Parts: sequence; C-alpha cells; structure tokens
Amino acid sequence: MRRTNKQDGRGRGDLLFLGAVILLAGFGVVAVYSASCYNAEVQYGDSLYFFKKQLVGFILGLAAMAGIAFLDYRKLKKLGLPALLVSLVLLALVFIPGVGRTNYGATRWIGLGPVTIQPSELAKYGFVLFTAWYFAKDPARMRSFLGVLPVLGAGAAICILIMLEPNMSVTMCVGALMIGMIFLGGVSKKALAAVCVPALLLVPVLIVMEPYRLQRLSAFVDPWASPKEEGYQLIQSLYALANGRLFGTGLFRSRQKYRFLPFSESDFILSVIAEETGFIGVLLLFVLIGFIVWRGFRIANRCDNFYGYMLAAGITLAFAVQASLNALVVSGCIPPTGLPLPLVSAGNTSLIVTMAGMGLVYNVSRHNERKKFIGYTK
Repeated sequence: MRRTNKQDGRGRGDLLFLGAVILLAGFGVVAVYSASCYNAEVQYGDSLYFFKKQLVGFILGLAAMAGIAFLDYRKLKKLGLPALLVSLVLLALVFIPGVGRTNYGATRWIGLGPVTIQPSELAKYGFVLFTAWYFAKDPARMRSFLGVLPVLGAGAAICILIMLEPNMSVTMCVGALMIGMIFLGGVSKKALAAVCVPALLLVPVLIVMEPYRLQRLSAFVDPWASPKEEGYQLIQSLYALANGRLFGTGLFRSRQKYRFLPFSESDFILSVIAEETGFIGVLLLFVLIGFIVWRGFRIANRCDNFYGYMLAAGITLAFAVQASLNALVVSGCIPPTGLPLPLVSAGNTSLIVTMAGMGLVYNVSRHNERKKFIGYTK
C-alpha cells in the first residue's frame, strides 16, 4: 500500500467505545468494594482487601489497554498459532502438583507466589487470536467442513482441558464462542449445522456424567427442594433481586452481602448490584454493556480487512456471551455456574485480560478511522 494523501492519518478511534469500557470497569471497582467489604473484614481483617486487588487490576488493565491500543494489530497475525499453544500449555499446567491451585473442589488457577493466574480467561482470547489468523490466512477454508476442522479441534481441546478442572461454565462460554466465530466468519449453513447439532446433543451427556451437575440442574428446577444445599445460592440471589425492587436499597446498603450470598463479589456480584440499585440500576448497567457490544460489532463491521473483522468481532462476542450467561445464571434462567460478569466481578486475570482485549478492539477502530484521512491504493 502507498499513501496518496498528505493529510495526517492518526485517527482517535472510537472514543465512545473506549470510554464505555473504562466506565464499566471503574464501576466494577466500586461494586466489588460494596459487595466484598464485610466478607473481606471477616476473612482477612481488612474491609478493603478485595477493593485494593480490584483497583490494582483496573490500573494494570488501563496500562494494558494503552499499550495495545497503539500497536499495529495486523502484526499480531503471527501470534495466532503461538497464542493457541500457550493457552493449551497454561491450561495443562493447572494439573501439575505444586503449580495448580485448588479452591472449592476445582483446580483452575496457576500459583506464582502470591499471584494467581486463571488460564481459562487467557484461553478465550488465545482462541480468538488463533481463529482470526487461521480464517484470514485463507477465507475460502470456511466453505467446507474440512476447512473448519482445525478451529473446531482447537476449541474442543480448550473445552476439554477446562472441563477437567472442572469448569463447566467457561466450557460453555468457549463452546458458544467457537460456534459464534465460525458463524461470523461466514461458514456454510451445512457446516454450521454439522457443528451445532452434535454440540447440543453433547450437553445432556456432559450433565449426566457428573453427579454435581445433576444436583445443580435439580436445584435450578426446584431450588426450594434443597434450600440449604444446592438451591441455597440461587435462592439468596433471588432474594437480592426481589429486595432491590425498582430503585434499590441504596449503594453500599445490600443485606445479602453479609455472608448470606456466596461469591457476592465475583460470580454473583450482579445480585448485589440489583439489590442496591434496583431494576433501574440493572437496566442502566446492561444498557452500558449493550452499548459496548454494539460499538464493538460496529467496529468489526467497518474494518477493511478480514483479520481485523474477525479479531474485533471475536473479542466482542466473548464479552457478550459471558455477560449474558452471568445474567441468566443470577436471575435463575439457567442452572447455576461459576462465571464472572466481565469488567465488573472481582478477579484480576479476567479484568486485565478483558480490558486488554477491549484495547485491541479500540486499536481496530483507530485503523478504521485512519481510512477517513489517508487514501490507500493496493
């Protein structure tokens, strides 16, 4: 390509998208403090324990966004295959004694001294990088089922390793992301059906394989049948939602966070937000989330190259799927699973990686805007 216009082409990018992401992540810091202050005081003797961790994650996330936003995202093509391999290696490391950390019966973290990393959060974006690279290298591959097989194999490998942790919720997230990306890539209807039908048939098999999944399904159908066991968390979440009513009890005035609702600062932080801000607050929150999703897909749609399109669309899709699943779990629409609300729930790995991914989407928007100022000929 050569430049055909003397006008400066440094685009500012989609600042509305960038501002919305920072606003949501900043709100998450406040929400984590509100949801965790009592638990943190009881467990660690410091009501600011989770708040300080989330604030550090937010600052590091801003730094990651800033660093990635001004790179040439097209140079990331060469990282497609390495990103997948690193993701698989990190997922496998959690099963090595002394390296993997186990909490609540699940081994999902890698311990590096006082720091823990959750590889499944990295793997989602590693899969996006790989899929964008693979399809952009030869878009004609999507016309046949055989051409899509490497992407399906990569997604299946990630899902199997995550399932073994076990972490069914993130497995569902990656599975939905895999199907969504091949759909966004323009795969044929026959190939898409060949993927979706077996995937849907596999879900009940996976539920039956593990007794705890059957118990969770039973609790979802009738949480009052086991109000002190499997149904407890959902019941407490529904109490929080009901207590919030239209305008909520007021910020920092949740009752369920006083050790009634488990994981109030992470997987079920939306319940505390709903209790404190009410239906109006949750509506505004999801208007903001929806705005981010809309702008993200808009950025992808305006991209002038297939790699950038797949990259921005895949990252946006991963965010949208996870936010939707979290809301469905908290409201009792699907069986309870451990999945954080992206950019809001406590968890530095998720926060930093998600903000970095959003920085990459913003990077694509800057490239899109440059087209308005610089004329290019191929």
